[in-house]
Amino acid sequence: MLLPYLEKGRIEAGCDEAGRGCLAGAVFAAAVILPEGFHCEALNDSKKLTEKMRYELRPLIEREAISWAVGIVSPQEIDEINILNASFLAMHRAVEQLRVRPEHLLIDGNRFKAYPEISHTCIVKGDGKMLSIAAASVLAKTYRDDYMMQLHEEFPQYAWDKNKGYPTKAHRKAIAEHGATPYHRQTFQLLERQLSLFD
Repeated sequence: MLLPYLEKGRIEAGCDEAGRGCLAGAVFAAAVILPEGFHCEALNDSKKLTEKMRYELRPLIEREAISWAVGIVSPQEIDEINILNASFLAMHRAVEQLRVRPEHLLIDGNRFKAYPEISHTCIVKGDGKMLSIAAASVLAKTYRDDYMMQLHEEFPQYAWDKNKGYPTKAHRKAIAEHGATPYHRQTFQLLERQLSLFD
């Protein structure tokens, strides 16, 4: 059973990111403030939901939330500031777009760079514990998947419609055969170590 809040009566925003472990594409994060009394049996950590369920939940979350927003950090920015800082920045960008200012942030994970003048709590596996983080995980994942589907149309040879930029065998094979695109993260190990010996 996911918890509706950490502290009753406080405006809390759940935050989560998607795409941190990918070789290609931006990292996305979402921030969601749910109303008191929000209830949804189906809502869970987005990784435990089917793609169909995530897309069914998205309009419900967007309709019911007091406020929600999505933040994006580009592959070029990821290469400049590293993926951990990029994940924090994506969350910051989501929070700053919220129409209602939260009093506290619930962050999925064990680390976060404090947002100016808003307190936060890091919750490991928070997307399986807190409703607002689970809602943020669904939005971050579905918006990032939409974005990767668009990139797939531009570069179909990397099968981003299936792997969404994650380091699958097929994705790495395509990089070895076709090289990297402008959407690939240059600071990531794009090829498996044994392949990179032949560069």
